[in-house]
Amino acid sequence: MTSETTDLTTDLEQVAPVIEQAAHSVTGATCVLFDFDGPICGLFAGHRAHYIADRLIGWLDGRGFQVPLGEEDRQDPHAVLRAIGAAHPESPLVRDLEQALTEEELRATRSAAPTPYVDELIREWSARGVPLAIATNNSPRAAARYVSARGLDGCFERHIYGRTPDLDRLKPDPDCLNRALRALDADPAKSLMIGDTPSDLYAARRAGVPFLGYAKDDHRAARLRDAGARAVVDSLEEVLLLVAGPGSQA
Repeated sequence: MTSETTDLTTDLEQVAPVIEQAAHSVTGATCVLFDFDGPICGLFAGHRAHYIADRLIGWLDGRGFQVPLGEEDRQDPHAVLRAIGAAHPESPLVRDLEQALTEEELRATRSAAPTPYVDELIREWSARGVPLAIATNNSPRAAARYVSARGLDGCFERHIYGRTPDLDRLKPDPDCLNRALRALDADPAKSLMIGDTPSDLYAARRAGVPFLGYAKDDHRAARLRDAGARAVVDSLEEVLLLVAGPGSQA
């Protein structure tokens, strides 16, 4: 046994307890769904979410609409959109606000920070013939622009399912997951969802898809575990090692 193989075996032994609950789902997945902002990139790394929320709120204020949100939610552009959607369902205002958020997300793709190891993981799964899709509450246009810029669009083959004008279908509703599963003719029980929020977990449960949580810090990990996630990793290197198997290096 070479030192390289020994090192990898040691790595896998260290990884296994971390994602023991999801190891079979990872290695046996016949379809993988990724959330976008978080598991694939930090979309708002350079174009900060709270600045976007401020602009959306200012845009609404200029039209005489108040946003019924607490201080924390007022820093989340998606919370702003949800609040207006709930207060003014089927209003042209909701459509216009959604378009304004889409433009902000498209702008954010230029300074988004790739999640470590995810490009390699996506390419590894794709090379092994595993169908991949993105299921996100972000604009599908933003997700498509980002993966194209990273040279990953061929791995997803246009299977990007995101926000629609029907805000009731945002996660935790499983709509975007179900659209992906139908398009790929995938068995939910043999698929895998990688997400970083409780809403991803709840959507996966409702779609019947095994879930693997990704959390880049302890606060996010605790939030996922409190929501009931059984397997949470703080690095996708662990997943890459499992998928690539012995004889490979992350």
